[in-house]
Amino acid sequence: MQPEEQKAMSPEIIEKIEKTGVIAVLVIDKLKHAIPLAEALLAGGVDAIELTLRTDAAMDAARAIKQEVPEIILGFGTVLTIDQIKAIATIGADFAVAPGCNPKIISAAIDHGLSFAPGICTPTDIEMAIEQGCRVCKYFPAETAGGLRYLSNIAGPYQYLDMKFIPLGGLSLTNAESYLDSPIITAIGGSWIAKRSMIMAEDWDGITHNAKEIRALIENKRKN
Repeated sequence: MQPEEQKAMSPEIIEKIEKTGVIAVLVIDKLKHAIPLAEALLAGGVDAIELTLRTDAAMDAARAIKQEVPEIILGFGTVLTIDQIKAIATIGADFAVAPGCNPKIISAAIDHGLSFAPGICTPTDIEMAIEQGCRVCKYFPAETAGGLRYLSNIAGPYQYLDMKFIPLGGLSLTNAESYLDSPIITAIGGSWIAKRSMIMAEDWDGITHNAKEIRALIENKRKN
């Protein structure tokens, strides 16, 4: 008997994530920063975000971005409860991710039509995700866990299922290239593009600069 087929993330969202190749991981403390931050990222060629649910401003920031900057592929991170699933599905989020692999949260996301990628760090996590119909997973914390070499080893037995991963945690412009070279990586995620301190300092030019750097790296690799 074969494992359940992909059902946790829509083909359309998978295609969008693969096309962009990078997701900016954001922590927004003040609502006023939402729009200029989104615009700064777009100006640098980064159109996908993971807005972490770690601040009181996160939900209002998401609503503002959804309304004012619709070009952004809006994702949520640190999704831990069914109530959060309901709330972000109502906002119209494109996808959500979690640091861990909780079957109840995956099931709730599927029930609400929300594309979801659970977090994995072990073969057991991967098998739990597969059982729930996931074929795209977040790999977290990527560098601390052992980087690309570790992921390639634990993911090997499941590649006949065409498993793909989004690494987050410890990525930077320095090590992004090695991840992007791997066929099991659908996109990379990083907080270095728009660090919390940069957002608080309203360093929009710096954020655009970082976005342009990673976009240039991705486009250069795709040409070669």
